[in-house]
Order: sequence, then C-alpha cells, then structure tokens
Amino acid sequence: MKYRAIAVSMCFVGNSRYDGNKTENIDVLNFLKKLKENNIAIHFICPEQLGGLSTPRVPSEIKDGRVVNKKGIDVTDNFKKGADEILEILKFLNIKAALLKQRSPSCGKGKIYDGSFTGKLIDGDGVTAKCLKSNGIKVFTEEELDKILIFKDYFIIE
Repeated sequence: MKYRAIAVSMCFVGNSRYDGNKTENIDVLNFLKKLKENNIAIHFICPEQLGGLSTPRVPSEIKDGRVVNKKGIDVTDNFKKGADEILEILKFLNIKAALLKQRSPSCGKGKIYDGSFTGKLIDGDGVTAKCLKSNGIKVFTEEELDKILIFKDYFIIE
C-alpha cells in the first residue's frame, strides 16, 4: 500500500520553539491544511527536544562548527543526538521529505545565524537539515512552500 507523508518542524504548530512559542506563519498553516486535504500524512518533529533540550531553552547558534547557546554552553551533542533521532524515525517511517524551520541551528537550510547572536545570517545548514540532506531526505523551508508539491515523488511511501 502506498501513501504520502512529510516530516514537519513542530514549532510551526506547537510550543517547541526555543522561546516556548510557536511560529505563527499563516502561509505554513494554510499549506499544512492543503497537505491534509491532499491526504499527505504529516509527522511533526522537534530535534532539540529529542536531543534532550527543554522548551523553553536558551537560544543557540552555530559558530565554528559547534552549537553554543547564548550563555556560552556547548550543546552540540544535544543537537547531534536530536538529528540522529529524527533521521532514525524518518528512515523507519520511510519518509523522504521534510519541511523545516528556516535559520534554526537545527533545522535551517541554506542560511543560519552566524553565532554572534546579533541576527547576522551566513550560508550554511543546521545540524538536522545537514544530517537529513546527507542521507537523501529532501529538505524544504517555509520560504519554499511553492516548491514542495513539485517534488511530490518524495512523499510517496511504499
């Protein structure tokens, strides 16, 4: 039996974001409704929580290949553990696509904050986005909603 599925960052709909709030993005919410209407199963994920971090938590950014929170504590291992857990879940469920939160040190794709906590962006991927991409999972962000359904073959699960 075939069905279609996608993994989606929990912070779009739940209170898993670092500050305990959800990301209020009407375009994403409307898109999730469209996925549901098209019978695409949505599996919500939060790598930071699976990596053992609480919500809310101190904001973190990537600097020199390490994830460090604003208090200067290295949380790289938590982020890597969360990414590995998400990868295992998606492999188990045979999910090949994910909609992740842009700019996040975990889920960001293409652009992330530079580690200075000043809002400056640099080219790069978050820990989970990089992990998923390197394992053949197609990663999208909320800035690419118009592209997702073009890749509908990534949604088919056998």
